Amino acid sequence: MRFVKMNSLRTKVLLAYVAGLVMSMVLLLLAGIVAVQGNVLVRLDFADLASEMAEDLRFDSNGRPVGMNPDEYDMLWVLDSLRREIAYRVLDDTGQVAFQANADDTLWPNEGDVRQLKRLRFDLKRDGTDMLAATEPIVHDGKTWYFQLAVSHRMMSLLHRVAMPLVVTGIIVFSLILLVALGLCAYISLRYTLKPLRKVSDSAAAISPRSMHARLDTRTIPAEIAPLVDSFNRVLERLEQGYRVQKEFLGNAAHELKTPLALIRAQIELMGDGNEDCKFLLGDVEYMTRQVQQLLLLAEASEVRNYVFTVVRLENAANEAVSYLQRMAEAADVCLVVTATNADVTWQADRGALFTLLKNLLENAIQHAPAQTTVSIDIQHDAMTVRDMGPGVDPAQIPLLFERFWRAKHRRDLGAGLGLAICQEIALAHGWQLTAERAEPGLRFRLSSK
Repeated sequence: MRFVKMNSLRTKVLLAYVAGLVMSMVLLLLAGIVAVQGNVLVRLDFADLASEMAEDLRFDSNGRPVGMNPDEYDMLWVLDSLRREIAYRVLDDTGQVAFQANADDTLWPNEGDVRQLKRLRFDLKRDGTDMLAATEPIVHDGKTWYFQLAVSHRMMSLLHRVAMPLVVTGIIVFSLILLVALGLCAYISLRYTLKPLRKVSDSAAAISPRSMHARLDTRTIPAEIAPLVDSFNRVLERLEQGYRVQKEFLGNAAHELKTPLALIRAQIELMGDGNEDCKFLLGDVEYMTRQVQQLLLLAEASEVRNYVFTVVRLENAANEAVSYLQRMAEAADVCLVVTATNADVTWQADRGALFTLLKNLLENAIQHAPAQTTVSIDIQHDAMTVRDMGPGVDPAQIPLLFERFWRAKHRRDLGAGLGLAICQEIALAHGWQLTAERAEPGLRFRLSSK
């Protein structure tokens, strides 16, 4: 199960979207509650009602208002059935009543009250009932008329109590649709926006000492991230340069040491045969020569461009390595055995590098195998194993086997501890996987092509 990471950019943006939508829903609900309790919607709707009715006035041939147009205004039946709750009238520009409905003169202000002859909202009382009133000016044939409408508070409140559940339901439905729509759009947009970042991350994770020439692509990533990726690429350039300088120094130093060591060996041999001191000096020179040779092999194994890949039959390569180490095995009283489930198993490999890999694995096995035991090479279709019957290593030391210059106990030589590191470099250069495991008894190295 994959858990959501709170430090994820995608998660934070999605949470911001969700928080914004939830806040919008809460604010809409609060605004609705405040509007209902404060009669804000009542007064706004009442003003709209007065303006709408004023536009539907009907005039006679003399240009005087005579009533409402029933064809245009379909709420006249409400006015007729609620005479105590709704009233309206029309005044001329002098304040004289042209006509009125559902009310007597005592309901309205005095006709001479010019204060009401303009667009205005005011309050009235009718038999103790609070009324909302509004004046709307109407211009007809160049003359201004004033339409006044009065509706009781209780009437408008009743209408809103009926309509409010529908309004709340509409707000909730709208908010949920908005939440789903925007959330889906946010997820899709973020998915495609962050896809280049995932590719860049995978490319960065794949960079290793064998692929330090690779660079991260900045063409498709967001502009805000591009400077960071450019900086990372510049760091890779410096690392690649330093790594190549180091490898070149290692290879050059090892190469330059070969000739002096050969001269020293020749001089010691000329100093006299049978001299005990000369034997010790020759042993030291042999040890140094072996270290220099392994350093050269390590430098070469780290460069993929040094390989020439061909089709190699594994059984032939194994038999070649066994033949090369036969004398070493006989001196240690160890038997080398090659078994293959299929003699025609072939891999794409550099023949010389594969020989070096098998030779080093067999040398390591011979050095740790007890006398009169067997070191076996088992060849399968997609894997090859080398096993000895020695004491093995502690489980905690298995990850150290491929470390450079690390040497285990129970070995018979004075090697530099680079043999298995060279094997690992060769395996990685070929795209293989080299692992070690306890075999009870002994140690098993497994080389897999997948």
